[in-house]
Amino acid sequence: MRPSGRKTDQMRKVSFERNFSKHAEGSCLVKFGDTHVLCTASLEEKSPPWLRNSGKGWVTAEYGMLPRATGERMRREASAGKQGGRTQEIQRLIGRSLRAVVDLEALGERQISIDCDVIQADGGTRTASITGAWLALHDCLKWMEARSMIKPDRVLKDHVAAISCGIFANQPVIDLDYLEDSAAETDANFVMTGTGGIVEVQGTAEGKPFSQDELLTLLGLATHGIAELVALQKQAIA
Repeated sequence: MRPSGRKTDQMRKVSFERNFSKHAEGSCLVKFGDTHVLCTASLEEKSPPWLRNSGKGWVTAEYGMLPRATGERMRREASAGKQGGRTQEIQRLIGRSLRAVVDLEALGERQISIDCDVIQADGGTRTASITGAWLALHDCLKWMEARSMIKPDRVLKDHVAAISCGIFANQPVIDLDYLEDSAAETDANFVMTGTGGIVEVQGTAEGKPFSQDELLTLLGLATHGIAELVALQKQAIA
């Protein structure tokens, strides 16, 4: 039995609130159960130095957790003078995931920065960030289309979403909350496109190594879960 009472293939309640931020070109407050992340997309009319005169743009991401996103206050990384390794790894994952579905040439020599700020954490902050970031990016691109800055429906090639899966109490389960994630025998994150392409798989055995069959079972759970998330994204922008 899962601590939440959910079935092994049952995700937490997911919701998206678009246009959450007044000033950002695109924004979305995403909730995966008690994990809440504010995603904002900001447009800059220049590409990074290494892409200048290439005709290509760039999509990048930053990730952070507010001090009381967790049970005890965390020190702000800015006060420590540097980002932690986990933060850097997650924001690079978010950026890679979004660029997998973006035509950088169609974007032109511009940069879109996605900020994912965790307001409340209960497991799955990186997967919620990726899923909500896609909506913020989508709305930023629609803002650009409305101003004839890009051609309609040329930059964003597909949906992208992410979900966690793992083995908890000897059972493969989807969308782990903190209680499950902290005690899981295997913890994995899957990033996939709306058409079913795999962008990234991260999997770690916390104790006993997992088998190839278990990996395929987790992939099956993730495939169905991401299909649900993409359907919710489509519903949100309909």
